[in-house]
Amino acid sequence: MNYRREIDGIRALAVIPVILFHAGFGLFSGGYVGVDVFFVISGYLITGIVMNDIKRGTFSIADFYERRIRRILPALFLVVLICAPAAFFILLPSDLKEFGQSLIAVATFSSNMFFWSQSGYFHGAAELKPMLHTWSLSVEEQFYVFFPILLLLMWRWKRKLIVPVLLAIAVASLFLAEWGALNKPIAAFFFFFSRAWELLLGSLVAFYLADDSRKQLSITQSNVLSAVGLIAVAYAIFRFDAKTTFPGLHAVIPTLGTALMIIGAKPETWVGKFLCQPAMVSVGLISYSAYLWHQPIFSFARHLGLAASATLTLGALAVSSLVLGYLSWRYIETPFRRNRSIPRNRIFLFAGFGSLAMLLAGVSGHVLNGFIDRLNPDDRY
Repeated sequence: MNYRREIDGIRALAVIPVILFHAGFGLFSGGYVGVDVFFVISGYLITGIVMNDIKRGTFSIADFYERRIRRILPALFLVVLICAPAAFFILLPSDLKEFGQSLIAVATFSSNMFFWSQSGYFHGAAELKPMLHTWSLSVEEQFYVFFPILLLLMWRWKRKLIVPVLLAIAVASLFLAEWGALNKPIAAFFFFFSRAWELLLGSLVAFYLADDSRKQLSITQSNVLSAVGLIAVAYAIFRFDAKTTFPGLHAVIPTLGTALMIIGAKPETWVGKFLCQPAMVSVGLISYSAYLWHQPIFSFARHLGLAASATLTLGALAVSSLVLGYLSWRYIETPFRRNRSIPRNRIFLFAGFGSLAMLLAGVSGHVLNGFIDRLNPDDRY
């Protein structure tokens, strides 16, 4: 796929509100919808890549997962490598035991299921969980277990039914999300099947833009669509809050807004020019790494009592997540993605050993009750 600077601009529009929401800035009470924006972008990009590979006859499952490993795991392993010793020295045994359990969930891409079993996303205790944000990575990886295979099989045997089938699954997932938001809100928030429609919305956008027979949008139409999309996302960021029933029909506002921006925000449109600003593109490029860093930073700071209410401190912590995000992107994420001299077998070995190390660390923290023996008897009491 051709690189689109405006997509990185939308990523910036997603990650900044998420960071400021977790920092506790009330103005961004709906900043959590940035994750939903990411889901749509991810569905769009991955579908386009897989579809192009299938058209060229070069698609393979091994290639697909190699790309996912290069994209996801190096920065994730780095964050865990830094957070594990920090957790050892900062967290109480009960919290460290739970941190170990969360590492097991991260290593097995089941964080959404783990945190589903814990307190809800908006519960006060949630902000003390360093790995809480990895639930969204698990949702994406669970989606990519079956989606490429489904797309490949349907492309070969029932190509004309691909869009209707994806649309039907998305509608069913949305109905489940709405029912869950009203009846089982915690489960609906973390559950893969109540989130799948957001990724599928991005997939449908990819199929729409890849359709050569569609009528091309005029500059006026593109301006209107992208402006409506930007307003929809901004409305959700500033007007939603923890009391908003989510994810269900409310989630349609930021996700559909994202879809409209992907379709209409060309570089020559008003919104496209905004999204293509160097600052927006730069933040978008580091958005994944910044997302990985922000939650542990805020969590450990709160455990240490550093982020109780000081706005200046919270702002500094938010900026630090961007700084660490840049360093991770520059020296870890980018080299692994672009350095094709690292052969595939080493990439898979790297993923396997890294995941195993994370798993063993998590099991140790759980079995040894948060390494309670590191404390003297008085401290244990």
